This record gives sequence, structure tokens and C-alpha cells, in this order.
Amino acid sequence: MAWMWCQLFLQRCRAGLHLFPLTQRGVRIQIQGRHLVTMKLESPEFQSLFTPGLKSIAELFEKEKYELRIAGGAVRDLLNGMKPQDVDFATVATPTQMKEMFQSAGVRMINNKGEKHGTITARLHEQNFEITTLRIDVVTDGRHAEVEFTTDWEKDAERRDLTINSMFLGLDGTLFDYFRGYEDLKNKKVRFVGHATQRIQEDYLRILRYFRFYGRVAEKPGDHEPNTLEAIKKNAKGLAGISGERIWVELKKILVGNHVQDDVIKLDLRLKISKEEKNLGLFIMKHRRDLIKAIDSPEPLKPYQDFIIDSREPDMNSRICELLKYQGEEHLLKEMQEWSVPSFPISGHDLRKMGISSGKEIGTVLQQLRDQWKKSGYQMDKEQLLTCVKNV
Repeated sequence: MAWMWCQLFLQRCRAGLHLFPLTQRGVRIQIQGRHLVTMKLESPEFQSLFTPGLKSIAELFEKEKYELRIAGGAVRDLLNGMKPQDVDFATVATPTQMKEMFQSAGVRMINNKGEKHGTITARLHEQNFEITTLRIDVVTDGRHAEVEFTTDWEKDAERRDLTINSMFLGLDGTLFDYFRGYEDLKNKKVRFVGHATQRIQEDYLRILRYFRFYGRVAEKPGDHEPNTLEAIKKNAKGLAGISGERIWVELKKILVGNHVQDDVIKLDLRLKISKEEKNLGLFIMKHRRDLIKAIDSPEPLKPYQDFIIDSREPDMNSRICELLKYQGEEHLLKEMQEWSVPSFPISGHDLRKMGISSGKEIGTVLQQLRDQWKKSGYQMDKEQLLTCVKNV
């Protein structure tokens, strides 16, 4: 048994996690018959979230003694070593308490549409923070839910769709996992929280969300739990009551999963998606792995830029931006959006002036010069490049 815990400790340390025992003899404890797994996250991706705005929000909630945690998909991304594009927060404070707190502190609040569901959006240091009160679903009809506020973190986790989306992360790095979401994430399993049928009937769109996350997390295309598939089959008709807009949003996300490339053409025939959307989905699936390795290089954006230069297609910049969104590379995305694609300064006409007449030779020399130009970071000008030809 001691050997097993040592192995578990080493595995989690390699992942940037440290065990955080709530008792002196382990990390898994039993509280009133319920299991809670905790550990501590100290990764660079987690630390990078602490902007001046988040620090101010954290200090405010701590001062008023309202617990604040990161919730949902952001926790999943952080555990996977990725910096989340969007971070949602959960708290025990009610919307009324949050509004009073923010008004007293002079914090601006925006977009009050989510207040009836417990969400208040605060804006500090040019950054928005969407914070939702812990809640339980009182009445559901498969599309919408009437909610009731609670201070029970596990009750809030229980109403969420999948175990990998039901975890919370304290601002000190402590992970709160009530339904073994971290275990499922590491084992690449996608499971509903509690009973699949109940979760689906609360919101039938969760059927598509299940397949979306399965495509991103699972290793094999058909490794579903039989009970899960059975629950989906029995409740699939419930999707008829979901708006086409909500369904299409999920289907577009499913298209960039790991196991759907062979089915894109079939899906296109069924849904009549636009040529642009189909080609974008195929592009992301084709290049998401070969280009993601460039992230660890000294110039992480350079391979993406070279890809754009080599493709010579006018819309390739926007496709690469969509690929970076999919990969979760927020900083690289911002740099790419600000980058102006440079023009290669040499043409075949320039080489003909130098006495090169063979079309095949012109093509070869142009490619060699293009490679030199890329190696220089697109800095070599026309005169410098032509000097290379003269030297040869």
C-alpha cells in the first residue's frame, strides 16, 4: 500500500501537482459518507492567472469572508497543463451580497442578464470576472432550469454535466474533486456526474456536450461505457426540443475533436454546412498536432508564420488563428493577430534580369531564396537576396 501511494505521489508531482493531505495519512478522506479528493496545483499556467484584477477580486472576497474558487472547464484545462482561455468563478456569496460588496468597493459591474441565474460580472483593471453563486437545479424541462442558491460546494458540483467539468480550484491551488473528475481526466474517461439519464434529462444538449468532450479527452473513438450509450439512445429524441442555434454551436465544436475526421464529409452531406466551415474543421484536425509541437521552441510563433508564408493562401492567417484558439495558446494568438504577413521581395522577373531563363531553374532558385528569407525572420531585403544569387 505504501508503494502505491509513493507511485501516485510521483505521478502527480510530474504533472505539476502536489498531494495536499487533509488528514495526516492521505489525500482521500470521507466526510459524512461522501468522498472528497484534494491535491495542490502549483503550475506556471495556474500562477499566470493572477493578474492585478484577479488579485484585487480575491482580496475583496477574502476580506468579506466569501469563499471564491475557479470552476468548470478552466480547472480541467489547468490540470491538463493548459492555460484556459476563459475562467469562470464560483462563490458562496449570493448575487445580492456580491452587488453590495462591489458597490461598496467601487467595482464596476456589467451585463446583468445572468443575475437571475446567480451570475454577476465585475470589471477590474480592464478585465471581466464572471462569478456565479453556488446553486442547485430545482425544476428542469430539458432546456432550462429554475435554480436555488446554496452554500454547498458538492451540491453545485453534482448539478454539473461531466465529472471532468465538476471540479473546483481554490485560489491557493487546492483542487476540490467530489466525483473523481481528476481520475477520469488522467484515465481519459468521460462520464456524467451521477446517473447519466438524470443529467441528460436536465438538459438534452448534454448529449452533444458528452460527444464533444469525448472527442477531446478519450484516446479511442469507440470506448464508451455501455450504460452511457444506452442513456443517450433512450433520450436522444429530447434534442428535438433544443434550438437549432444551440445544437449547431455544439456540433461545430465536435468537429474539431479527435475522432471525427472520417465523418466530416458525411456530416457535411447531412447538415449542409458551409464550405468554409467544413474546410476549417478539416484544417484544424490535420494540423493541430504537427504544429502544436512548435510551442516549446525558442520562437514558438515562427513555424505558424512559415506555414502561412508557404501556403500562399489569402485566408491562411485566419485559419492559423482558429488553430491557436483550439490549442488554447492565448498569447500566441494575440501575437498572430497583430502580425502582418510580409511579402516575399523576389519574383521570377528579377531572376530573368540576372540571366536565369530556365523556368525549372527559376523555381528552384526562388525556393532557395525563400528558405533564406524565412531563416532571417523575413528580414532580408531584395538586394540582400539577389546578392545570394550572385555569389552562387
